[in-house]
Amino acid sequence: MILSIIVAAAKNGVIGRDNGLVWHMSSDLKHFKAITSGHTVIMGRRTFESIGKALPKRRNIVISRNSLYQAEGCEVVTSLEKALDLVRQEEEVFLIGGGSIYRQAWEQADRLYLTIVHTEAQGDTFIPQVDEMLWQPVNRQDYKAGDKDDFDYSFIDYVRKV
Repeated sequence: MILSIIVAAAKNGVIGRDNGLVWHMSSDLKHFKAITSGHTVIMGRRTFESIGKALPKRRNIVISRNSLYQAEGCEVVTSLEKALDLVRQEEEVFLIGGGSIYRQAWEQADRLYLTIVHTEAQGDTFIPQVDEMLWQPVNRQDYKAGDKDDFDYSFIDYVRKV
């Protein structure tokens, strides 16, 4: 199984504020959908609640410490380890947030699909720094903001160095 993190972050590492995004980036949402459709996505409870529903055309797994928590259209587990146990036979699995899930998995992920949003954002949720001693960039595409994007952005794909 390839364990992949997919995340959009400001240049200063901010990914959110008050349990939500700090920008609107339609192009990034389309990119996210294209990459994750047909795969399993794993997310924390607060990320699921901020989305508001299971993502279509994907197997959705939600992590909650509350073993009684229910999320319509999703499987619910109580830890990242339990989520990963469910998907060991899959080709590629995506961790889609939030900050706590990213921090737990950062050292074990195989791939990182990072959207850099070209701004310095104010927020309360961050990703760890991308250490290029550990991560090898394999693809980068830079874009100007489209009509439905708040900022310019870059898609950067990394693989963990062996």
